Amino acid sequence: MQLNLLVLPGDGIGAEVTREAVRVLERVAQRFSHTLKLSEGLLGGVAIHKTGNPFPDETARLADAADATLMGAVGLPEFDNAPPSERPERGLLGLRKVLGVYANLRPVRTHKALIDSSPLKNHLVEGTDMIIVRELTGGIYYGTPRGVSGSGDGERAVNTMTYTRAEIARIARMAFHLARQRRKKLASVDKSNVLECSQLWRKVVVEVASEFPDVALEHVLVDNCAMQLVLNPKRFDVVLTENMFGDILSDEGAVLAGSIGMLPSASIGDKKPSGAWVGLYEPVHGSAPDIAGQNKANPLGAIGSVAAMLEYSFGLAREAAAVHSAVEEVLNSGRVTADLKPAGAPATTGQVGQAVCAAI
Repeated sequence: MQLNLLVLPGDGIGAEVTREAVRVLERVAQRFSHTLKLSEGLLGGVAIHKTGNPFPDETARLADAADATLMGAVGLPEFDNAPPSERPERGLLGLRKVLGVYANLRPVRTHKALIDSSPLKNHLVEGTDMIIVRELTGGIYYGTPRGVSGSGDGERAVNTMTYTRAEIARIARMAFHLARQRRKKLASVDKSNVLECSQLWRKVVVEVASEFPDVALEHVLVDNCAMQLVLNPKRFDVVLTENMFGDILSDEGAVLAGSIGMLPSASIGDKKPSGAWVGLYEPVHGSAPDIAGQNKANPLGAIGSVAAMLEYSFGLAREAAAVHSAVEEVLNSGRVTADLKPAGAPATTGQVGQAVCAAI
């Protein structure tokens, strides 16, 4: 196959981990006789520096032309006090909207080699294997009205959480399809005891569940879900949630995986005329400017995102399995970065990427 990809390195450690992910992708293409067509664009803080816009029009054009997009992370401390419309993160939200990637898939798995890396007791995390399905283009991050108005004691900020029936049904069906391919268990997360938005969410999820009688559905309030993720994570298989809840809960999953650097993600939309699923692939972690340029960031979340890209956007399950197997081999070898608390000297970002390539 020809794999037509856009690479958006982003800010901070984004460029470092993305470099290793591309190296792994190149190794996969060589090993399985595929052709890579790579383009590179600007997003986030680096885009503001060079164009004044966190999501330049050229990046939007490149993303539309590509079959899939691989990105690093966005965000720089210098923009922390900037208005939301002028922050690097606005570029990421714009990219998701332009691509129409409404389903964010975040697998959370505890590797045997990393059980001691989690601050939780081993018997709690061992065997954890779930996927969090987060609605990505609706909810409070996109709802209007929004903004800050007034001054003095009357200064007021407004954000709006809003969902339509169609938006809820669409993400619910994807989650049920995934659950059907796994252990046939789905936990839908909401706050229906307080929020009208969540009441509609629960109502629509129940209706969609009737189409999947082989999948067991449970409803979990978001605060209880946060607690259960650390008390009994093995109870979960597929976790379905709206945008903001999913953002928070999936980062909590880092405690189970041993490091947030281990978590990949895939954001999926509809199919393109080529037959490939529209996809945006990125590690869950942020830009970590405090360690940027030091060659110590964990690239395995970015490399796992490459595996997701191969599987979801291109249907290359064998190639994706090869990447997962190589990552497992590297973890078992103990040749990992400092965040995973290796017994010996920690490996660099580049050394981990090289080790994964060698294992494929």
